[in-house]
Amino acid sequence: MTILFTNALVVTMDDDLTVHERGWVQVDGSVITALGGGPAPDIAGAEILDCDDDIVMPGMVNAHCHMAMSLFRGLGEDVDDRLYRYILPLERTFVSPEMVRAGSALSALEMIQGGVTTVADMYYFETEVGDVCAEAGLRAIVGQTLADFSPPDHRDFDEGFARVEDLVDRFAGHPLVTPSIAPHAPYSTGLKTMARIAEWSDAHPNVPVQIHLAESTLEVKWAQETHGKSSVAVTQESGLLKPNLICAHCLQLDDDDILMMSVEQVCVVTNPRSNGKAGRGISPVEKLRNAGLPRGIGSDGAMSGNTLDLFSQFAPVSMFAKLLAGSRRPLPAVEVIQMATIEGARALSLNLKTGSLEPGKQADLIRVSTKSSRMQPMYDPYSALVFAAMPTDVTHTMVAGRWLMRNRQVQTLEPARIMSDANQIARQFKGEMARLDSLVP
Repeated sequence: MTILFTNALVVTMDDDLTVHERGWVQVDGSVITALGGGPAPDIAGAEILDCDDDIVMPGMVNAHCHMAMSLFRGLGEDVDDRLYRYILPLERTFVSPEMVRAGSALSALEMIQGGVTTVADMYYFETEVGDVCAEAGLRAIVGQTLADFSPPDHRDFDEGFARVEDLVDRFAGHPLVTPSIAPHAPYSTGLKTMARIAEWSDAHPNVPVQIHLAESTLEVKWAQETHGKSSVAVTQESGLLKPNLICAHCLQLDDDDILMMSVEQVCVVTNPRSNGKAGRGISPVEKLRNAGLPRGIGSDGAMSGNTLDLFSQFAPVSMFAKLLAGSRRPLPAVEVIQMATIEGARALSLNLKTGSLEPGKQADLIRVSTKSSRMQPMYDPYSALVFAAMPTDVTHTMVAGRWLMRNRQVQTLEPARIMSDANQIARQFKGEMARLDSLVP
């Protein structure tokens, strides 16, 4: 069936940053087949969606997330040691396939409602995450985490690699879900295991690798004390620093680190809200841009940043760059939207499928209302999207020509059941937190 989006402000995010005022987009099946400005073509039998001057743009790419951790949202916010007091004990007790499915479904619902059409996730029991994304209709990279701190789904790295193999087998050739291997971080896997992962990756070149890199001063200290070099250099020594590596956070970088990353053409993802909230620092996004590295924006998990929509990330990522430079000029709004769409897709090696509105690409797109007072007057659609728009302005979400949300009504998930399941688990969390509190003198 042909669907025609008409009377739209079409923000394509193509190489020329083409914008069509009073434009149109034609979707046939799963693919964008044509678009342009002016009157839409007259196609017999086509479904016409008059957008009434709303923005039609590529669906957004959340390039780093922990979907199941939405169940930890807002938990122990003002407790300094909440990671060790609550989070890790709760993970050891409650993280199961059922818990991961419930948390991932809640996150999928939130992202669809906020205009995210592609997500890169890393956590445990990732086959469950992949199943949820497939059912929800989201395009996803799902990364099985490997770590040495008693993770809830593997007792040792051999068992962890077996889970990776299962994930790869399960989603081989899937039209939406791409399996991934995800070493947690250099300090939590170690050089020997990172080298093993690099060797495995060489044998599976089409499987992306995700890692937390240069995220904290503790990681930098570990690398210096253990190996006498930066954590980026440790990663390079392991053989993991290569183009299919997706590096999340990237806060504690010096110029030598950025040069190494540039030579190897790794991909980087900034998580401004999560990192700012934790006081961990600011990623040098402008330096990474000038080094020619593909860059995306991620929400991190809701435990850290609370929200999974990208609108909440836009202003912080731009303002942090401006604060670093003491100027309004760095990271203008158009570049932020590039990072959230085509650059984010490029960072995930999905840019040939998604990230821009162009004939031949998958019909991953959203409609953003311009009707609220916040969105008027509109001198620049990029500025409006970065500094004014909110998730509730997204009215329609489509992936591969399939409606995931239409007129704010989610089509592929059951919101009431998902939120009920999440709150049932939250009640268990609360009971265990009370027990843990009773043990504190």
